[in-house]
Amino acid sequence: MAGTLSTVRVNLRLPSASFLHLTIPLAALLLAAWAQLPRGPSALDAADEWLRDRFVVAQAVDTLETRILVVDIDETSLAAHPWPWSRERLAELVETLLGDGARGVALDIIQGEPGDPGGDARLAVLAQQGPVVLAQVFDYEQRPQPLRFGQPAGGSKAGTAAGAAAAYGYMANHAGLAAAPHVGNIGVLPDPDGVLRRVPMYTWFEGRRYPTLARALLDCCGEPPKVAQTAREDGFVRVPFTRSLDAYLVAKAGDVLDGRVDPSLVAGRLVLIGSSSLSIGDRVASPLGRNSAGLLVHAAMLTTLLDRDSGLAPAPWPGRLLAVLFAAAVAALASLTFARLSAAFNVLMLGAAALAWLALAYGLSAHDAHFSVSGPLLAILFLLAVGVPFHWQLAQSGSRRLLDTMRRYVAGEVVDELLRSGLKDPLAPRSLQVTTLIADMQGYTTQVESLPVEEAARLTTDFLDCLTRPVLEQRGTLDKYTGDGLVAFWGAPIPNDEHADLALDAAAHILREVTMLSRARVRAGGQPLRVRIGIESGPAMVGDYGTAFRSIYTAVGDSVNTASRLEQAARDFPYDVIIGEGTVAYARRHRFISLGQHTLRGKEHPMQLYTLEAAA
Repeated sequence: MAGTLSTVRVNLRLPSASFLHLTIPLAALLLAAWAQLPRGPSALDAADEWLRDRFVVAQAVDTLETRILVVDIDETSLAAHPWPWSRERLAELVETLLGDGARGVALDIIQGEPGDPGGDARLAVLAQQGPVVLAQVFDYEQRPQPLRFGQPAGGSKAGTAAGAAAAYGYMANHAGLAAAPHVGNIGVLPDPDGVLRRVPMYTWFEGRRYPTLARALLDCCGEPPKVAQTAREDGFVRVPFTRSLDAYLVAKAGDVLDGRVDPSLVAGRLVLIGSSSLSIGDRVASPLGRNSAGLLVHAAMLTTLLDRDSGLAPAPWPGRLLAVLFAAAVAALASLTFARLSAAFNVLMLGAAALAWLALAYGLSAHDAHFSVSGPLLAILFLLAVGVPFHWQLAQSGSRRLLDTMRRYVAGEVVDELLRSGLKDPLAPRSLQVTTLIADMQGYTTQVESLPVEEAARLTTDFLDCLTRPVLEQRGTLDKYTGDGLVAFWGAPIPNDEHADLALDAAAHILREVTMLSRARVRAGGQPLRVRIGIESGPAMVGDYGTAFRSIYTAVGDSVNTASRLEQAARDFPYDVIIGEGTVAYARRHRFISLGQHTLRGKEHPMQLYTLEAAA
C-alpha cells in the first residue's frame, strides 16, 4: 500500500511525456496570440519595428511620384539667397509656384515672429484666400513648462480627444497669420529607438482637432476621393514609406525664385516647401535612413493619402488573425513531427517555417500596420528552444550519444581521417611535403579602378570563384585569399603522394575557368582577364599558427616563398602558369615545357622554370 501511494505521488508530481507533448505546442500558440494583443513598449515591439524597417527598405520603389513636388531650400538656394529669408521672399516663392499652376502649396516652415509688414500681409492674404497651407507644431510630451509659442490656427471643434493624439503644447505662427483656414501640424513623436515611423494624423488640443500637414493639404487642395474610405485615422498613423526618397520630384527654391524651373514641373501638382539644409532644416531618422529630411516624411504621408483616395492603396488584411493561424499551423505540425522525426529535421522544419512566415509577413506588412511580425517567430523560437530539446532528449538513450550525433553533422571526411590518424594534435605544426599554388589577377588595379564599387566587387567575387572551385574540387586546402588571388596547398593536413599532380590539375582547371570568365567580360564590353599562377613543391611547416585571439591553418617554408616568386615572375612570360623544379620532380601525370634558368627575385641562384605543356 505504501509503495502504491508513493507511486501515485510521483505520478501527480511529474507531468507525463504525452502531456508535455501537447502542452509545448499549445504554449507556443498562446505566445503568438499574446504577441498580437495591444501592450506597452517591449523588446518584442523593438523586434517588430526592426523587421518592419527591413521590409520598408526592401519594398520601397523608386517609381517617380508625379503628383507631388518638393521645393527644397537647400544649401545652394541659401548661397544665392542667404537665410533668414524675408516674408516678402517667402511670399514671392509661394506666388511663383501658384502662378506656375501648383494645385496647392504647403509651407513646412513656422513663422513664429512677425517679419516685414508687407511680406506678412502678402502671406496672410495667400493663406486666407489661396490654396496655401501653413504649418504649426504640437508637442506630445508633458513638460514642467508646456510649450506656448505663437497662436494655433485652423482645426475644428472637438469635445474629446477620441480618434486623435493628445498634445500638451505648441509652437505656432504669429497672430497675424492666425486667420489662415488651412494649417497643418508638423509635430511628430519618434519611437523609443529614435526612428520616426508614425505621424499624428489628427491632434487634439484644448477642444480643437488639428490635421497633420499632408491631411491639411489634401483637405485644402486635393481632389475628391475616388473610392469610399473605410480606414480610420486614429492617433498616430504608421507612414508606409512606399517610395524611396529618390522617387520624389525636387526643385531648388533658389531656382524657383530665379525663374529657372519649368512651369510644367509645377503645374497640377501638390507642392511641399521645406528645407534639407543642415543649418535650418529638420532631420529625422526614418526606416529609409538615419538622416532623412523631415519634409520627406510629410511627402511620404501625402503619397499614402493620395494612393488611398485613388484606390491604389493595398487592401486591408486581418494581419493579427493570419499571424495566429500561421502559428497554429506550425504548432500543429510540430506536435506531429517532434515525436516522430529527428531533431535535425525539426530544426530545419522550424527554420523553414520562420522563413515562410517572414515571406508572408513581408507581403502582409503592406496591408496591415498593426500586427506583430515577431509573434509567430516567438512561437517558433519557443518550439526550437523548448520543444526540440525536450523531444530530442526523449529520443536519446543517454547524454554520451550527443557527441556521436554532433560528429555526424560536423566532422566530415577530413575530420574522420585526422581522427583515424592517431595524432594527438593533428593541427599542430609539422614538416610535410606539400605543393603550393599561388594565383592572382594580373592588372587588378587597372581592371577595377574605372568600375563602380558594385561592379568591382562582383568582378572580384567572380574571379575568386574561378580560383576557389578548382582548388576544392581537387581536394586542396585553401590557405587564404589575397585580395584578388589565393594561396592553396596540397599534401596537408592529410599527406598525399599526388599533391603535385592535384595542384597541376587545379591550375589547368583554373585556366579554363578564367578563360570562360574573360570571354564573357569581353562580350559584355569589358577588358579581358589574365590569371598568374606560381606552383612549387617541397618541405614546409604546416599547422595552426597564431595567438589565443586568432589563428590560421597555413604552410610556411622556402617552397611556399618560391611559389610566390614564380607567380610574380609570370608577368615576364607569355605563359600563365610558371612551375618550379620541385613540382616537376614530384609530378607523374603531366608534361612540361622548359623555360630555361632564371634568377627569381630574392633568390641568389638561378633555377629551372617550366610551364604546363597543355597551357603553352
